[in-house]
Amino acid sequence: MAYGVHPDQVADVWLPSAVRRADAIRRPTVGTGTERTPLVLFLHGGFWRHEWDRAHTGPLSAALAGLGYAVATVEYRRTGASDGGWPGTFEDVSTAVRTVPELVASSAGVNPARVVVAGHSAGGHLALWAAADLAREGRAPIGVVALAPVADLRAAYQLDLDGGAVTALLGGGPDVAPDHYALADPMSLVPLGARLLLVHGARDLLVPPELSHRFAAAARAAGDDVGLIELPDADHYDMIDPESPAWPAVVQAFHAVEQP
Repeated sequence: MAYGVHPDQVADVWLPSAVRRADAIRRPTVGTGTERTPLVLFLHGGFWRHEWDRAHTGPLSAALAGLGYAVATVEYRRTGASDGGWPGTFEDVSTAVRTVPELVASSAGVNPARVVVAGHSAGGHLALWAAADLAREGRAPIGVVALAPVADLRAAYQLDLDGGAVTALLGGGPDVAPDHYALADPMSLVPLGARLLLVHGARDLLVPPELSHRFAAAARAAGDDVGLIELPDADHYDMIDPESPAWPAVVQAFHAVEQP
């Protein structure tokens, strides 16, 4: 499904299966019919770099669809090609979260008002950013699930995560591009104005869980409804692996944020 004219302005849509395994972890029943089916807008990770695309989130998307969610895995322009980084990456995400729900609703009948914005790693950062972007217009999603998110861009820059990933995204450090950090860093945007749930593995060596702790504390102090689950035996990629021991906790996070 295209939400723009650029080749990266697309989303893959996964719809709920009609047949469920009896022993699956299911969504709690909150109504009947497609008008109650939540739509998960999922933003993939990869430190915002072009060499990583949405393909690696296929197992997660298929698993969530099997549990009763409609899922749209959003692609976006990324650093290293295609005019990604600042501001192209953010322009794409901003457009996608506003247009993809209506596009899916027109073809699949889901309720575009029941949107959960979610993401992993760099996509977790973009999910938090998108929630703030929508909330400024009074269009906050019903919830945000951020899996191992890069939730503090200044700290990520100082730690030099993935060898200059934040610099590539924003065009420099906080001293060089302070306006970009002010507009892009979730730590600068709290309160985000949506229900937030972060899930992070304690054994994550790519995005330290301390970034999620710092963000959760700042968001809570600013008045956001935010929760943080740290999984003691999980690493960075367990968050998006339906075969990992972390998966039940991830599923429960999606259940939790969508409930009234």
